[in-house]
Amino acid sequence: MAVHQLSRMAAPRPAASPVAAHSLRATSLQILPKSVTNAARSSSSSSSKFSSSLHYCGLGRKVGGFSPPSSRRVMVVSMSSSSSSSSSSSPPGSVQKSEEEWRAILSPEQFRILRLKGTEYPGTGKYDKFYGDGIYECAGCGTPLYKSTTKFNSGCGWPAFYEGLPGAIKRTPDPDGMRTEITCAACGGHLGHVFKGEGFKTPTNERHCVNSISLKFVSAS
Repeated sequence: MAVHQLSRMAAPRPAASPVAAHSLRATSLQILPKSVTNAARSSSSSSSKFSSSLHYCGLGRKVGGFSPPSSRRVMVVSMSSSSSSSSSSSPPGSVQKSEEEWRAILSPEQFRILRLKGTEYPGTGKYDKFYGDGIYECAGCGTPLYKSTTKFNSGCGWPAFYEGLPGAIKRTPDPDGMRTEITCAACGGHLGHVFKGEGFKTPTNERHCVNSISLKFVSAS
């Protein structure tokens, strides 16, 4: 009996599933949807421009009255966290819907970003360079998230805010610990990420980097 138990304890553990390992790599390497990458590969001239935009944006330009440090470079990587680990560890908000219900009320692109934690291509969002007076709401559930007075031009290619409305934004560290995801506190919709200490001359020295498609602007007039 003792020999049998010892042999069981010494038996090698099964190797990690290559599918699981691949999923982890895909999470960290996925940057853009296939439609964008395929379009970028369609011509050699556009491919060069795509590659440049893919890696850097906001190279220390003085924009919107704010002067980022001259050496600042924003690495354009996927804003997405591990959707499975985030959804399982985050407590539900006040707005709860099934995946089928979300698909019914959101466009495919809204669903990809808000519910699957995707990222829109930099410089393409409708609110990137928009500065109307009003309130930005969650595109999923309509919860007010940001005042227009807190929006500033960071030059990164996505809408930037230096603070959200009290209690409206939830912060969750990414699994790798490198960034902090921001979501709508009411419905859990993915907004983007928040960054600190980048040198912007804002009251909070924070940059809420938000996907335009996660927002809906409501004019004050």
